Amino acid sequence: MNSKSVIKILVALYSVVIVFHICIVLKIIPYNITWGGRLKNDSEMYVFETVSIAINFFLSWVLLMKGGFVKFKFSRKAIRIILWVFVLVFTLNTIGNIFAKTNLEKFFIVLTFISAVAITFVLLKKESANINEVK
Repeated sequence: MNSKSVIKILVALYSVVIVFHICIVLKIIPYNITWGGRLKNDSEMYVFETVSIAINFFLSWVLLMKGGFVKFKFSRKAIRIILWVFVLVFTLNTIGNIFAKTNLEKFFIVLTFISAVAITFVLLKKESANINEVK
């Protein structure tokens, strides 16, 4: 599988995650089963969900830049740094989800682990392609 295919899969996955968070904001899904069961009121939920939606949009946009699917781009170095930060965040989030209070949150172990591995694949696959081009 090439990195562009992995990027497309990740963007589709994060689109589903965004829809999930929108359902929480719209109270279709109760917020007490998310965020480790730690949210206490609607105000906290709106803040956490807004940030989560924004982060997922940003990550999707950066991945689209990495794959060459959008014209506006950060520098290659900035994209690499941002994606490595997300690898770290997803790795730490995977560990955090192990200690979640709800089964739904524990389910996200799979999502965060796959995200960390897939983004690492995209970063390393592109790097090795660049190394081969230099030779």
